[in-house]
Amino acid sequence: MTTPSRSVAFGTPEGVAEGDTFASHADLHANGVHRFSGRGISGTEKTGADSIVLSGGYVDDRDAGDVIIYTGEGGRDRDSGRMVADQSLGERGNAALVVSQAMGHPVRVIEGLGITQGKRKRATEGYRYRGLFKAADHWMTVGQEGFRICQFKLIKIASGEVLAPQPVDPLAGAETAFEEQARRYISQDRLVRDSKVVAAVKKMYDNTCQICRARLIVSVEGEAYSEAAHIQAVGKPHFGDDRIENVLCLCPNCHALFDRGALQLTDELSVIDGITGRFHAALTQVKGHNIGLEFARKHRERWANRLP
Repeated sequence: MTTPSRSVAFGTPEGVAEGDTFASHADLHANGVHRFSGRGISGTEKTGADSIVLSGGYVDDRDAGDVIIYTGEGGRDRDSGRMVADQSLGERGNAALVVSQAMGHPVRVIEGLGITQGKRKRATEGYRYRGLFKAADHWMTVGQEGFRICQFKLIKIASGEVLAPQPVDPLAGAETAFEEQARRYISQDRLVRDSKVVAAVKKMYDNTCQICRARLIVSVEGEAYSEAAHIQAVGKPHFGDDRIENVLCLCPNCHALFDRGALQLTDELSVIDGITGRFHAALTQVKGHNIGLEFARKHRERWANRLP
């Protein structure tokens, strides 16, 4: 048995081999495989992440063996096991994985065995060490439970592969260190949008919601506030187009419901309740705003397998 790891340590611990099994979190800790009990991600924004545990806790996780789509931490109620709030890149474990991606640090992946299917999923048959993976990509999206989540693409490191730092901040300057870029990006936690598209759609509707018809006056001069909602989400992993045919003018309430699949569009561009499937409202559509059916279909596909 190796000396317990009390600080972040990258790579496979001495005396541990891929495929080894461990009875408990305490056993993982004692062998330097995973430092934290009860936390899925070991690491900090300062150091990066050195290990994660797959325990079936998030419905949006996908495991294809050498490629894993891993949902970050935060937003989940520990008693019910349900998501109750949005995640953020600022959460310690999520920030740590972004830094590991930026710095090219390997991440140990541990798989929980015998996962229970109750409210709180647990590994009832111990844990297996799956080897070293690289954090190859990450994105923010809305998960199946209707809240914003951080997701990471983890890829098995090939024999002899040498990891290199990579930029993660889309606004980064070439002179900025990778680690500094990553931390700045984490603090921003936002996506850049084409303001011309946003402004054009808002002008078309005079800042009036296409779903509920609300026009929110926010100043004594009569200025109104609205939000532009992309029908097929832009950015990773959905890659919707940032153009007028893929944007709606909505009030904040309808925008939140639409982004989380609680409101959806039919092929006839009627608005339906995304949870019950019932008709909700007719969509206002002005001349010249030709909404793309392909975008409405992609939006519905995101929620086709939604949990009740």
